[in-house]
Amino acid sequence: MELSVYNIKGEDTGKKVTLNDAVFGVEANEHAIYLDVKQYMANKRQGTHKSKERSELSGSTRKLKKQKGTGGARSGDINSPVMVGGARVFGPKPRDYSFKLNKKVKSLARKSALALKAKENAIIVVEDFAFEAPKTKEYIEFVKNLQVSDKKSLLVLAEQNKNVYLSARNLEKAKVVTVSELNTYKVLDAKSLLLTESSVAAINNF
Repeated sequence: MELSVYNIKGEDTGKKVTLNDAVFGVEANEHAIYLDVKQYMANKRQGTHKSKERSELSGSTRKLKKQKGTGGARSGDINSPVMVGGARVFGPKPRDYSFKLNKKVKSLARKSALALKAKENAIIVVEDFAFEAPKTKEYIEFVKNLQVSDKKSLLVLAEQNKNVYLSARNLEKAKVVTVSELNTYKVLDAKSLLLTESSVAAINNF
């Protein structure tokens, strides 16, 4: 697949880049995508949830009333789960939600996500560029020129560019990542995928 290359003003430069069919032309594997996104979301969970069990409450352990002869149900101490303010039965405990996923599955999922974006014509290739200083105004102008200011966009750079990253940091719908940080979730979360020329060369080798 060949795509035109645009500059930061949104003008066609006349240049073309070729997207590798081994990456952007694969048949999307929905199950691999599901597993990779599930792992990404699971790894973000802190797992610090906790509720107190019966032995951890500070209430008295005195038996509230005698076992028999009251005409009511028997009861133990005030920490009992059936009492108001008592312990919680089988409550959440701190745990690790992360799980292992094979590299081949993760690679297939990422390629599948990129292929879906290519199929939706949601990929725009731009010339390599840099800002002289971090300016949000310049990045807003950049996405406006490419007509993606009203959509969630993901700009993929070949390597870290501090000024470009800082310029987009305050924008809710704009994200900037390097090729090494690119993952299935980030690709799918964006409506428009903006690739620099040098990042295309790196992604073609996935």
